[in-house]
Amino acid sequence: MSQITVIIPTPLRGYAEGQDSIVVNAGTVAEALTELTSRYSELSRHLYSEDGQLRSFVNIYLNDEDIRYLEGRDAAGVQAGDEIRIVPSIAGGVATAPEVKDVEFTQEEMRRYARHLILPEVGPEGQKKLKQARVLLIGAGGLGSPASLYLAAAGVGTLGLVDFDVVEHSNLQRQIVHGTSDVGRLKLESARDRLLDVNPEIEVETHEVRLSSDNALEILTEYDIVVDGTDNFPTRYLVNDACVLLGKPNVYGSIFRFEGQVSVFHAKQGPCYRCLYAEPPPPGLAPSCAEGGVLGVLPGIIGTLQANETIKLILGAGDPLIGRLLLFDALRVRFRELKLRKDPECPICGENPTVHKLIDYEVFCGIREAEVEQRGLEAGVPIITASELRARLDAGDPIRVIDVREPHELNICKLDEAELIPLGQFPSQISRLVGGNDEIVVICRSGRRSAYAVRLLQDAGFTEAYNLTGGLLAWSDEVDPTMVKY
Repeated sequence: MSQITVIIPTPLRGYAEGQDSIVVNAGTVAEALTELTSRYSELSRHLYSEDGQLRSFVNIYLNDEDIRYLEGRDAAGVQAGDEIRIVPSIAGGVATAPEVKDVEFTQEEMRRYARHLILPEVGPEGQKKLKQARVLLIGAGGLGSPASLYLAAAGVGTLGLVDFDVVEHSNLQRQIVHGTSDVGRLKLESARDRLLDVNPEIEVETHEVRLSSDNALEILTEYDIVVDGTDNFPTRYLVNDACVLLGKPNVYGSIFRFEGQVSVFHAKQGPCYRCLYAEPPPPGLAPSCAEGGVLGVLPGIIGTLQANETIKLILGAGDPLIGRLLLFDALRVRFRELKLRKDPECPICGENPTVHKLIDYEVFCGIREAEVEQRGLEAGVPIITASELRARLDAGDPIRVIDVREPHELNICKLDEAELIPLGQFPSQISRLVGGNDEIVVICRSGRRSAYAVRLLQDAGFTEAYNLTGGLLAWSDEVDPTMVKY
């Protein structure tokens, strides 16, 4: 038996008392994971399915090696000092560069791109490739902002933007293509104006739609490269599958709190996103940035790396991140590179593909089923409104208020009467609530997490437990308008 370090990813740290790494004694990978889940039982359901198999949206690396496809993976031996890294979903070679056409530059363009023109790896021929290129960015938000700005500045001739959202104040902390004066405007309009101000020599094409199976192929087919700046799993799998079917490179990026991932998925030359994560995690397992937060500068770093990979693909230069996954930890300022393997059984890019057309990705990702389940869950949970709770607290009624959000969320807004038990710790903390005569009201941001917690209380025999319907968002609307929404 040797001492092995298991690296815990950010989305799962709430189920491991917030720790980012745990030392275990083990002789094999399986023993290490067993020791880990025996200490932190809540991790087990996130790592393993009911039949005891490792979930398909969880990858295990031994040091830097993807061991999913190794025979006898679980029995793989480990040595003292080895690292086992859990890499769950969060949402080599050079791609063929476009043929260079005869493109003329204006004097203004010559001055603008002077620092490119003197680079031997770019030069006039490379700048012509950039001017001819057509790049589509999915999303004009956190990742799309820096990626689009740098691609525009670099002289990529045509940038396509897909988005349907409007600029909100909460976007401004990281979505730097937008400004305060743009709040309330369509992101597409705001981004287009800013990009053309950065470089009026380019064309910006806007697609004010929600990308779907009905329109994705038609939109993507007009572009050379796709930059994935999505923040949800259905669109991420949709973009991947459309790129595979069309044979286009997919420059992938994802962010959460202080960590980011970057890769280039190009099925003609390496793995696709499904090779990395065959299936998405269940809805709600991987929290969004709205729930978990994100360091404002992080999408700038990851989005700029996506722009860098895009430019390399256009130029046909360097070594793109095909077959490699780059991990970035902003708190420690550490990069780590993991090798990716093409899955021969991948349903869309494998040896015998079974997916030949775009599907319903909300069904694939369990979104619709989860919505039905959530409605059923909330329908069976006793509720109390924000106004009713305020009135009863003011009247001095014996009510115990439990907040199941994460600790950092309390820095944004909170109820003074509430005590914190994060949802990840809630099952193991229910015993703390036994024995009192108080009614229990559970709260969270929107009422979804708290509904789940109330159901756990019901299952444990509590009969006087209620969900604050609408959560603290409703409290801000009904009781205290000064409470910050997020």
